[in-house]
Amino acid sequence: MYLLGIDIGTSSCKVAVFTENGEAVAQATKTYPVFHLQEGWVEQDPDDWWQGVCQSIKELLDKSKIQPEKIVGIGVDGQSWSAIPISNDGTLLRNTPIWMDTRAQEICENLKCTIGEETLFNLSGNPLQPSYTLPKVLWYRDHLPELYQQTAKILQSNSYIVYKLTGEITQDISQGYGYQCFDMKKGAWDRELCKEMNLREDILPEIAACHEIVGRVTKEAAQQSGLPAGIPVVAGGLDSACGTLGVGVIANGETQEQGGQAGGMSICTDKYRADKRLILSYHVTSKN
Repeated sequence: MYLLGIDIGTSSCKVAVFTENGEAVAQATKTYPVFHLQEGWVEQDPDDWWQGVCQSIKELLDKSKIQPEKIVGIGVDGQSWSAIPISNDGTLLRNTPIWMDTRAQEICENLKCTIGEETLFNLSGNPLQPSYTLPKVLWYRDHLPELYQQTAKILQSNSYIVYKLTGEITQDISQGYGYQCFDMKKGAWDRELCKEMNLREDILPEIAACHEIVGRVTKEAAQQSGLPAGIPVVAGGLDSACGTLGVGVIANGETQEQGGQAGGMSICTDKYRADKRLILSYHVTSKN
């Protein structure tokens, strides 16, 4: 039996098959473009991610000769701070700004004045920066009002691929930190703050644990990817948190250093510890 892992990076997607003991036995990757539209604007097409995933899975299965029926579970991780708008029927409404996009700087300054920088930090455990998801969603509200009204839900990179695989709309807990209306202590949306900042509450998906099975591969996704229908798919999580788990960092004080386009260091803590100089998120092993 095998497990399939999917990673949505900035420059490419990576797909790998693992044994139940965690040994990688086959992998494939596909690149896709990053669009620098103007100063501060950096976008990607989430459907480029999906096409890359499908192509990588087919290539992996073809080269490895692994029988698809032996894949018993799928997990997806991805880059942070996407703001992917989909309609009620699941249509992708536009490209997403990615983590390098800073167009919402003015919105951040306005929120700091109207809501208060300390209020936002004390709730979310993170400083307000234009690269986060929340300012991008509010930028849609202010600059693309028709799109904002047409949007049923905002997804993250991994949750978009989970949606394409299963048809289910999710928001894993480790990606919640992209919103300053996410209560880091409770692991839940703060509905009152959403109202105060004039953010539609219904645009936020229900939060799921990263390991929670949220759906199964649909017939349509099976046809596009070459996978059998019915494989269970978990909510997945933030790429750096999954990488942290991958090297065995799960206990208080353990640390890992990572490379990539947004390299950094992850420190595991068993208590809420917020610092304006750092980024705070749930680990993918968290159950709350």
